[in-house]
Amino acid sequence: MRAVFLSLLLLVFLVPGGPTGIAAAQTWDSEPLTITKADGETHRFTVELALTVQDQGRGLMHRKFLGPDQGMLFVYRRVQRVSMWMKNTFIPLDMLFIDAQGGIARIHERAVPHSETIIPSGGPVRAVLEVKGGTVSRLGLKPGDRVHHPALKRFGGRS
Repeated sequence: MRAVFLSLLLLVFLVPGGPTGIAAAQTWDSEPLTITKADGETHRFTVELALTVQDQGRGLMHRKFLGPDQGMLFVYRRVQRVSMWMKNTFIPLDMLFIDAQGGIARIHERAVPHSETIIPSGGPVRAVLEVKGGTVSRLGLKPGDRVHHPALKRFGGRS
């Protein structure tokens, strides 16, 4: 009986977002990322990387704060169509879908917190950058602007 209880207790604490808020306490390494606009103006961000399927599934869920120049970069091992959603995400987000060459292919602004509406990439992409909602309009970012980060090169891009 004790072994069953301990097994159940362990399971509860291993479930992301369980009673202890493990998902919220997840720590990630942060790295610099740069976006270059068509006019040559650059903007620097500090991003966390979501490279594994598990990290990509968790993303920015359960976060209550994201700074104005912070974000998360989801990098996929191959160019593919992707879909995002906002389930368990408290912060409005702008999503920048990045093509194989590092160009912004599509932008979805101000995704609604907790929404289960699917947000599609609109075509094959190498990565998705999520930043605080309003960042795209604040900085005047547009499709065609270039995203530069070493992870895009590692997985086959040219950025």
